[in-house]
Amino acid sequence: MHFDLIQTISLSGKSGVANDDRIGSGERHAWVIDGATDLGEPGLLGERGGAAWLSTVANAAFTRASGPVSAICDAVFDEVATRYAQEKRREPLGDWELPIAAFAALAIEDDGLACAFAGDCVVMHRSADGVSFLTPVPDAAPERARAVALGPLAGADGVRVPDVVAGLRASRQGPKRVLGTDPLHCRAVTEFHRAPVAKGDDLLLMTDGFGALIDDYGVYDAAGLFARMMEAGLAELAVELRRIENQDAECRRFPRFKISDDASSIWLRVAGS
Repeated sequence: MHFDLIQTISLSGKSGVANDDRIGSGERHAWVIDGATDLGEPGLLGERGGAAWLSTVANAAFTRASGPVSAICDAVFDEVATRYAQEKRREPLGDWELPIAAFAALAIEDDGLACAFAGDCVVMHRSADGVSFLTPVPDAAPERARAVALGPLAGADGVRVPDVVAGLRASRQGPKRVLGTDPLHCRAVTEFHRAPVAKGDDLLLMTDGFGALIDDYGVYDAAGLFARMMEAGLAELAVELRRIENQDAECRRFPRFKISDDASSIWLRVAGS
């Protein structure tokens, strides 16, 4: 069996600003990466921000990798660590400056699917048994609570509001369940899930910015999102996502740290025998 690419889409959170998401697929594996928003000016890794650097390096490593999902992840973790050691310009100002990302990866292994993930990217699987999550069910409640605590309108100006920056920096101190520059830590926090798979099954991989249609905004449940995607495609879902966010540009109805996040998704179908 192999993956057929049906559709993919990736939107920056703000027009003209770099998109720190990456998505891709090969014959038997696929991935999604969501670089965490930089909380300071570029400098640690040159003129490019850490989120863009990490997403780019990890995406290239996923593109070259093959085999079981555990081996794919090991290759990515080692490549990121090697490149970071080679390319950093100075020591980080604090843990908050280290580049991190959420990620999820899939591989067809024998007659099943293997999924690896760390962070809040979303992987959904439509089979003859219905629609299920291969990653944890999205839950925006903790982040929504942090946004509410900052008061109304905190997210309307984006994460550069001083109180938002300070809060996010504090949240990044200490160990995190994410892709980063320490391969041993990445291996320790990455989780795995296996599922049977058959020809004709569909897979949807998303960053949390796209998955917001489920948890942040409550527009769809899992089955409803898949049904809408298969009816109208990813582009129509993206239009709907941005319409909701633009209609709530002051972040009152849906408290959040910025009006729109980078939002990416890839729709794959299992083919072959």
